Amino acid sequence: MRGQHAAKVTVSISKELLDFADNMAKEESISRSEVIAKLLKKEEKARIEALMAEGYKEMAEENRREAEEWLEVTREVALRDD
Repeated sequence: MRGQHAAKVTVSISKELLDFADNMAKEESISRSEVIAKLLKKEEKARIEALMAEGYKEMAEENRREAEEWLEVTREVALRDD
């Protein structure tokens, strides 16, 4: 969070989650706050990637429909010109 403005908050979590966060902080030599921020950033990225994947799927379906329509038009023109 260096160089960013931080807001101080109070949260309540289970002892097990607190221990987990503290262990992560110790393993990575970062603060508890940085652990939480890092995990939230990871979740944010995952949600954005999921939205993007859904958008790409929708675009692919639209592109497939357009290709089928153009294939039909091309087929009609080719048969008419024979």
